[in-house]
Amino acid sequence: MLTHLHIRNFILIDSLDVEFPEGLIIITGQTGAGKSILLGALALASGAKADASMISEGADSCVVEASFRTSDPSVRSLLEEQDLDWCEGELIIRRQLSSSGRSRAFVNDCPVTVQVLQALSSRLIDVHSQHCSLLLSDRNFQLSVLDQFCRCSFLWQSLKSADAEIEELSYRKASLEAESEYNRSQWEQLNAAGLKDGELEMLEEEQKKLANAELIKNSFTAALSGLGALQDLPVGGDVRSVSDCLRDCRRELEHASRFVPACEELSSRLDSVRIELDDISSEIQSLNDSIVVSEERLQTVEERMSLIYTLMRKHSCSSVAELISLRDSYSDKLADSDTLEERIEALRKERDSFYSQYISVCEELTAARRDSARRMAAQISESLSFLELDRAVFQVRVAPGPDSAAGRDVIDFLFSSNGTAPQEVQKCASGGEMSRIMLCIKAMMAEFASMPTLIFDEIDTGVSGSVADKMGQMICNMGRNMQVFAITHLPQVAAKGRAHYLVSKSARSDGRNVSSISELDNDARVAEIARMLSGSVVTDAAIANARALLSESVKAGN
Repeated sequence: MLTHLHIRNFILIDSLDVEFPEGLIIITGQTGAGKSILLGALALASGAKADASMISEGADSCVVEASFRTSDPSVRSLLEEQDLDWCEGELIIRRQLSSSGRSRAFVNDCPVTVQVLQALSSRLIDVHSQHCSLLLSDRNFQLSVLDQFCRCSFLWQSLKSADAEIEELSYRKASLEAESEYNRSQWEQLNAAGLKDGELEMLEEEQKKLANAELIKNSFTAALSGLGALQDLPVGGDVRSVSDCLRDCRRELEHASRFVPACEELSSRLDSVRIELDDISSEIQSLNDSIVVSEERLQTVEERMSLIYTLMRKHSCSSVAELISLRDSYSDKLADSDTLEERIEALRKERDSFYSQYISVCEELTAARRDSARRMAAQISESLSFLELDRAVFQVRVAPGPDSAAGRDVIDFLFSSNGTAPQEVQKCASGGEMSRIMLCIKAMMAEFASMPTLIFDEIDTGVSGSVADKMGQMICNMGRNMQVFAITHLPQVAAKGRAHYLVSKSARSDGRNVSSISELDNDARVAEIARMLSGSVVTDAAIANARALLSESVKAGN
């Protein structure tokens, strides 16, 4: 229930703080006093579109804050989903609007999005204006009313999810199949190349050796000849090799090292030179032996390199590794087509299972709806009779419809005010009749559904006299089980309920009009109902009539 409302700088409301009790709350006021402004403030707090024009003249911001007390488990679940405090069901919803047009929303002082605010508010407050009777012509609304009456659910979401996945995978498979021939030809070409990572670098090195084999061998031969010449040098009339000379020198330095220690290091260095010279000669010989002069091998290597370069240019790759990766991706695409077919087939079986369950549930739902339709029609007809539509006929028609999230039924509310064959309600009901039908539906829903705080904004438009009194009685009965606000111009309705608030407009010293709301005590309530009965001039008869209406309401327990 709505326990407190605070408004600051909203249109014609400068500042407002008002507490509300449980049960039926009557709100009255002259036309233009600001009742719609009050509803507009509640709509802003509930997440309606914000506009800078809502801010009072001369102010730079406005605030609407509504406090609620609730035990609805769906509200608690929503708060927990958004990581908001439950606070034992005490909720404060606040909306702040700046002159720039930007707004901020809070729940228990925690910032939230407007979408969260709307979802939460829909579970806390339901505003039914005189224009909401147009909902009676909306089949979705009619269906929701019937389904709340029979309390059923079904498997539509799982079915639609399977359909969506099948459609997505089928599209992917069709795309792959359309490219299948191309993918296969590209894969076959790359696969036939037998590519190996690092192969190109090895081929380039081998090609250089083969292309310059003669030059390399000539260089190695000349180097070996030069080293060979060092093996036969004339020394003191003898022919000796450099290696032998170095060995003799090392030996002499070793003898001298006994007297000159520095000679020991020189001896080791000479030995190293001799060993290094022998190794160089051996390695040059080995390299020379490895060089092969082969035109056939050179041609093979260059053809292989040409193939790889061609593939790299064709596929815009900079290395053999990229070509291998591309080859593998074509292979994966070819395999994906087969895999997707298997997945699609499995999904179709799963979807068929869902659809079988869906049909079964829909059959149960249709049966439940038809049973509920009869009981609901009987209850609405009884309520319409109470509202002095004695000959009214109200029926709920359940007809076959297309598959949807709402099952396989189409719902129509049928009505006749004079006992003739009923037609669709939007085609034959007057404004006053629509108001009475909607009130009957709301009253019925209040009996079995967890309804939030309900605000009736002049739902009694188009009715008067005893009918207005009975509509007030019906609204009052709803107020025994829930909090109901009734904004009305009818004294018969205003006399009901446990609390009565008056919306009024006054002029400030600066000439600007402002609206306010205040709770009426018994004497003020008599005066207000008398004004509603007689107009601008309140007569003694109107006052007496007002007292009688209030007295009858008290006797009836309202």
